[in-house]
Order: sequence, then C-alpha cells, then structure tokens
Amino acid sequence: MKTYKGYLLDLDGTIYHGNRVIPEAVTFITYLQETNTPYLYVTNNSSTTPEKVAERLSNMGLPTTPDQVYTTSMATAKYLTEQKERPKTYFALGEEGLQTAMEEVGFSFTEENPSYVIIGIDRDITYEKLTTAMRAIRNGATFIATNADPALPTEHGLMPGNGALVAAVATASAERPTIIGKPESIIITYALEKLGTKPEETIIVGDNLHTDIQAGINSGIDTLLVLSGYSTLEDADKHDEPPTYVEHSLLTWMDKIRS
Repeated sequence: MKTYKGYLLDLDGTIYHGNRVIPEAVTFITYLQETNTPYLYVTNNSSTTPEKVAERLSNMGLPTTPDQVYTTSMATAKYLTEQKERPKTYFALGEEGLQTAMEEVGFSFTEENPSYVIIGIDRDITYEKLTTAMRAIRNGATFIATNADPALPTEHGLMPGNGALVAAVATASAERPTIIGKPESIIITYALEKLGTKPEETIIVGDNLHTDIQAGINSGIDTLLVLSGYSTLEDADKHDEPPTYVEHSLLTWMDKIRS
C-alpha cells in the first residue's frame, strides 16, 4: 500500500449526505489530523464561500478552517486572473460564492459588453439572465463554466445542476465553455498548488467516478473511490479507466493504511 502525503477530498457523498455527516468520515479526518497529513476539501459547489463550507463542516463535528476548503468559484477566479489579455469584467449566473470570489480578485460585474460570461449554479435563474449571458457570448465574451454537473444532490433528492444551465447557454450561444471544476484538471492543478504536495504523492478521494475519480485520472494522480455515495462497485468495474483503489468506506481505507 502506497503512503500518500496529501489528500484531496470530495464532500457530498464522501464526507456527508446532505445535512448528515458520514460517521466514518469523522474518524478518518481525525486520523489525518493526528498524523499531520495535509488535506483539502475540493468541491464543485460554486454557490457558497469557503467560510460557510468550513462552518458547516465544523457544525457537523469536523473542525475546519476556510483555508482547508477549495471551491470551483475560487478556481474560476484564479483561472481568470491568469488571462491577462482582457479587461477584468464579467457577467455571471451565480450565487454568493462566485460573486465573492470574483470580487476578491478585482473583477467587476457588468451586463454591458463583459469580457467573460461565467455560468455557476443559480437557483434564482430567469429567462432574462439566460438571454443576457447568451447575447454577451455571441458578442465575443469568453464562455466559462464553474462545472458541468448535470444534477445536484440535496436532502430532498436530485435537482437540476449547473450543467443544465451550461447546456442552455451553450445551445443558445452556439459556443462551448471552458469548464473549471471536476472532472477537468484545472481545479486539481490549483488544489495541488494550495495543498503543497506533488501529484505523485497525493490521492483524490470521492464517491463519483465521473467527477472526482475522472478528475484524478485527468490530472495524473491516484484515486480512491469510496462506495458511500453516487457510484457503485459495478460502475467502477465498467469505467473506462478504473480508480486506483475502491473501498467500502473511509474507515476500511484507514484500516489498510494503518496496518
């Protein structure tokens, strides 16, 4: 069993289900803390800030600081700061997490000739917002999507995810976006930089083959599928590139790495 010096951890389905923490996750995070193993929560959720994610986790019995959280909104903001050739203006479908991340890197929101159109989850979506986004892209704005998750898991069941909004704008604008979040490698590259570990000594842990595990595969790092959420063992057997490891839970993984 290989020893890893850093962990990138998914949240929903890996650490919690909706508003309920997965007990095995608490035991595993405690183990990482006791062994001084660096870890970072990496989430496709663009709706909220790292401060609120940390507060939520802390309230679940997982003491967390904002610095231990990396969201797709943060990755989107970082990506756009690296695009030097255009004015720092944007229009977005999005919520507090995306708006805050963009403000923190000095971008200005506008509906008039933005340099970038960003699509993040927006539960106050309107036809007018979709129209503004589509027209801006057709007029030359660069099209960015925080993620393309088709459905969003909630305590009430699945709801349309950001991918549904991205698909609507992509169809209307006849343009394909640059996608920042999992399974793309952009967010993983930034997360590794923040965590401070090398790809070959880091593992990504998640419950979804198509986002978490594929992100690791696309980024050249080892992967651990935990069967506590979306994907099943049968799914893993059929996946084009199987995960490096498959475990029933984080507890069974911890038992192996401790032995």
